[in-house]
Amino acid sequence: MKKLIYSLALVFMLGVSANTVLAAGNADKNKTELSSEQQIELKRITDRVEEIRHMDKSNLSKAEKKELRKELKEMKKKARAISGGVYLSVGAIIIIILLLILIL
Repeated sequence: MKKLIYSLALVFMLGVSANTVLAAGNADKNKTELSSEQQIELKRITDRVEEIRHMDKSNLSKAEKKELRKELKEMKKKARAISGGVYLSVGAIIIIILLLILIL
């Protein structure tokens, strides 16, 4: 029984890794066109990130640095939402694997 579970987990992991390799190769083919509003918003986000990157952060206080990090995280979420796509966290993948093991 243990060998069966381990072999199924191995097959599943190999199958998942093969799909990600195939998906990485097709990234250019599946790009969607952005509307002009989305392009303007994405350009605004990109400009702000570059501005933050070139700032001298050594003079900032702890609270100001925290605000910058928070702003960058929010902009990252917006950029991902604009560009589309499905993202799974490592925790979600582990939960899915555990559920599959329990079901099988």
